[in-house]
Amino acid sequence: METFHTPVLLEETIQYLAPRKEGELMVDATMGEGGHSGAFLERFPTLRLIGIDADGEIQERARQRLEQYRRRIRYYTCWSQDFFASYPVELDKPDTILFDLGISLYHYEKSGRGFTFLRDEYLDMRLDRSRGKTAADVIAALGEKDLADLLYRNGGERYSRRIAAAIKSHGPVSTTAFLAELVSSSVPAVYRRGPIHPATRTFMALRIAVNGEAQGLPGLLESALGVLKTGGRLGVISFHSGEDGEVKRFFRKKNKDCTCPPEAPICRCGGIRTVNILTRKAVSAGDEERRRNPPSRSAKLRVAEKIYDSGVRP
Repeated sequence: METFHTPVLLEETIQYLAPRKEGELMVDATMGEGGHSGAFLERFPTLRLIGIDADGEIQERARQRLEQYRRRIRYYTCWSQDFFASYPVELDKPDTILFDLGISLYHYEKSGRGFTFLRDEYLDMRLDRSRGKTAADVIAALGEKDLADLLYRNGGERYSRRIAAAIKSHGPVSTTAFLAELVSSSVPAVYRRGPIHPATRTFMALRIAVNGEAQGLPGLLESALGVLKTGGRLGVISFHSGEDGEVKRFFRKKNKDCTCPPEAPICRCGGIRTVNILTRKAVSAGDEERRRNPPSRSAKLRVAEKIYDSGVRP
């Protein structure tokens, strides 16, 4: 039997993003294998859906999984930032947009691109193999300090300097097994015996760097909010503190009328609050989901509702 990725925070996501009228349009901006999409399409028979993914291989898996809903789905194989920056004029504005910033089970288990240390594979990590540097390229191009900064910034790795020193003390690092071995040998024994594999944060940091997942997030959310219908909802599921912090700051900024510096005597920005934040605190998985679906342990959901539209459509 085919095994598919289990979507995290599914019930919570449906609770916040469920359609409020017939025939709504939802954009699953990081569709993956279609876990969230399938659940929404099953529960809401009039919902229309746009599925976006940069990886054509995983999108084909989603097509097969969601074949029964094909008349209600349109697929776009591209990066979501490109899609929202040039939103097709023939489409209605969406009522709902969902981002799940995690990585699919398919990429770990079947892509062969080096996303996991559980298999010895080439360190590629690109979601779109037609462009960009591989993880091996990134490691080779960075100096020790810059690599350490990347591991700390993208992965929250506390031993980033030790790990970077170990990696750069060797020649080319091009396989997952070798990288995992270098990481494990460079950290304290107590860290190796922790609840997660010591290379987990290093692999996550490299994947984020390879695919540009962190630096483009504010611009991506800005573009998505721009095409969202007034009254529509934007939901984001993130998996590490850096991403969640970016989402939190973006929503808070859009929730303010004035963005002038606190020391400014009068408002000069002419800002207008554009969203209501529906999740004052990030929504986390409950104990049962954490036990049943380990990736949910780090997942955070934030949702905002658009209340003002500048009238500018990309």
